[in-house]
Amino acid sequence: MPAFHSFILLAEMRTGSNFLEANLNAFDGISCFGELFNPFFIGYPNRDDMLGFTQAQRDNDPLPLLERIRAEHGIAGFRFFHDHDPRVLDACLGDPGCAKVILTRNPADSYISWKIARATGQWKLTNAKAARRAQAAFDAEEFEKHLDRLQAFQITLLNRLQRSGQTAFYIGYDDLHDLEVLNGLAAWLGCPHPRDALDASLKPQNAQAAAEKVENFDDMQAAIARMDPFNLSRTPNFEPRRGPVVPSYVAAAKTPLLYQPVRGGPEPVVRDWLGALDSAPVQQGFTQKTLRDWQRANRGHRSFTVLRHPVARAHAVYCEKILPADGSGFAELRELLRKHQKVAIPARDDAPGYDHAEGFKSFLRFLARNLGQQTNLRIDPHWASQTTVLEGLSAMRPPDMVIREEELESGLAMLAAGMGHREMPAIPQETDPHRARLDAIYDGEIEKLTRAVYARDYLAFGFDRWR
Repeated sequence: MPAFHSFILLAEMRTGSNFLEANLNAFDGISCFGELFNPFFIGYPNRDDMLGFTQAQRDNDPLPLLERIRAEHGIAGFRFFHDHDPRVLDACLGDPGCAKVILTRNPADSYISWKIARATGQWKLTNAKAARRAQAAFDAEEFEKHLDRLQAFQITLLNRLQRSGQTAFYIGYDDLHDLEVLNGLAAWLGCPHPRDALDASLKPQNAQAAAEKVENFDDMQAAIARMDPFNLSRTPNFEPRRGPVVPSYVAAAKTPLLYQPVRGGPEPVVRDWLGALDSAPVQQGFTQKTLRDWQRANRGHRSFTVLRHPVARAHAVYCEKILPADGSGFAELRELLRKHQKVAIPARDDAPGYDHAEGFKSFLRFLARNLGQQTNLRIDPHWASQTTVLEGLSAMRPPDMVIREEELESGLAMLAAGMGHREMPAIPQETDPHRARLDAIYDGEIEKLTRAVYARDYLAFGFDRWR
C-alpha cells in the first residue's frame, strides 16, 4: 500500500511543470489535474469546472476539492505555484500523507523563458516546426523581483517541511528528461510500474544559449554580477535567507540615510525628499550584497520607515493598485477581484454609476477575508498589516526610527539634523494624494471595517480614528 494518498507538485511558471505533468499522467495509477487552485482558472485555462466542482465552489471552500483528489483511484495530485490558493498550501504542507514534489529551475533560465513566452504568446510547444522566435529584454529590477518570489517560496517550503519532520522529492529542470529519475519519482509516489520511454508530446522551447535569447545580454551579465551569486544558485540549495523587500530600499546619494518603505505609505514623498537632501538622484535597486556594501562604506548610517494610518493606507492602495482600469495598477488582480471577490469596481474608468464609497468598502471586506486566509489569493505586501511588514524589515535590518506620516516633517528633520544638515528640503503640505477623495466618503462604517482588518496595527501602534 503506498505511503501517500495524494501529491502536490510545487513549481513555478516556466520550470517544466507541464512536461512533468504529462509524464506523470503516462504512469499507470498516477493522475495530475493541472493547476487546480490557480485563482484565475480551475485546472486548465478556459475550464469552468473540474472533478465535479465549479470555480466558484472551489473559491468558496477549496478543501472538498482537495478531499476529492485524495479519493481518486491510485494517487492523484495537482500543480501548485506560489500565488495559488494559500489555504490549500497550508492544508497540504500540514498533511504527511500528501507527497511533496518540488520542481526547480535556474532562476535566470526561467525568467528568460517567461519573457519569451510573453512576447510570443506560446506557452506550450507540441510541434517544433510551429515554434515562434523572439528575444527577451532583460530588466534587472523585474528579474530581482522574480528571484525574490522564487526564493521566498522555497524558503517557506523548506522551513515548513523541516519543522514538521517531512521531506520532499526534489527534481531539477535538467533531470526532467532522465527516464530513471522519473521512474524513481513514480516509485516514490507508490507506482510499481516503471516506463521504458518518456512522453514526447511536449517539446523543449528556446533551447539556444542565453546569449542568443537575450537581446541585451551584456546588461544581464552586468546586473547579475552585482548580485550575491549564492542567491542565483538553483533553488532549493539552502540559499542564504533573502529579505524580499531589499530591492525597495532607497538611500540618499551622499548622506548615509536608508529608507525602508512600508508599501502603501508615502513612498514618493520620502523618495523625493531623499533626492533633494543631497541634490542628487537616490540610490536604489539594492540586493543583499549591495546593501551590505553600502552599510560597510557608510559608517554611522541610519535607517527609517514611515507608517500610515490604516484607513488612509488601504484607501491609497485601492486607488493606486486596484481601481485604475488603464493597466497602471494590478490589472489581472483587479479583474479577478471584480469578477470573483465581489469588489465593486467598474469595468472601465469611465463607467457610469460607480460609487467610490461602496467600492472602497467592498475592498475592505475583501481584505478582511484575504488577511484572514479565507480567499484563494496571497497576501500582497501593499496591504499586509504594517505590524507584519515591520517584523519582516527587522529580520534583515531593524529601522532606527519609525515615523508616523502625520509627524513626517519633524521626524525627517530630526534625521537630517543628526546627519549634520542644518537645513532640510520642504515636505509637501499634503503627503497623501488621495486624502480629499477619502475625506469625501469617510464614515463610521469605513473605520469599523478597517479596524476589523487591521486590529493588530491599531493595537500595536495605538492608532485612533482616521479623523
